[in-house]
Amino acid sequence: MTAKHGKKYRAAAELVDHEKTYQPAEAVSLLKKMNYVQFDPTVELHMKLGVDPRHADQMVRGVTTLPAGTGKEVKVLVFAQGDKAAEAQAAGADFVGMDDLMKEIEGGWLGFDVAIATPDVMQKIARLGKRLGPRGLMPNPKAGTVTPDVARAVKEVKAGRVEFRVDKTGLIHVPIGKLSFTEEQLMQNLAATVGEIVRQKPSGAKGQYVRSVVICSTMSPSIRLDLAAALALK
Repeated sequence: MTAKHGKKYRAAAELVDHEKTYQPAEAVSLLKKMNYVQFDPTVELHMKLGVDPRHADQMVRGVTTLPAGTGKEVKVLVFAQGDKAAEAQAAGADFVGMDDLMKEIEGGWLGFDVAIATPDVMQKIARLGKRLGPRGLMPNPKAGTVTPDVARAVKEVKAGRVEFRVDKTGLIHVPIGKLSFTEEQLMQNLAATVGEIVRQKPSGAKGQYVRSVVICSTMSPSIRLDLAAALALK
């Protein structure tokens, strides 16, 4: 597999024992040593779950707030009216409105990372589902992005809240910070995310829920964690 990669990637891959599972702290330390790119890469957590998301009672979806933040500026859009719009603006939302924003989105604009809405406007913005849904941008109660408390939601997203959702193959992929973070910060974010995914175990899940836990950074080789040690982080 590494033959298809460049020399720097292959050199980084040689630092990883692919027959071994690593203690979480050891893996984070190794990940920082493997960096060879000229930008600040995102650190990613990948978990293989023993669920079949085709069944509603085995869907895994939720949010967690990373204690050390995401390391990136998140552009937040809020669909709200009246006092709620003012609350969102005061909380630091980047874009607040209704018809004006809907018109821009229908015209192709998607210059935001997270969309939040108050419950009373959901019926009106439902027509944006075909455009926002496939991109994971449609406000959703399960993700905490449909709420009357828009100020709190905006602050949480800005502080480092991330959403996760199992894909059709039973995998969850979620960013947990930047490689420039300290090892302690990455461990805090890793523990918070693993813990929340474990807490979201669905009622229909049978047998072993978490099958594997892997971390990597943008363009880096992956490092497989010792499963028991990773789950103990929660």
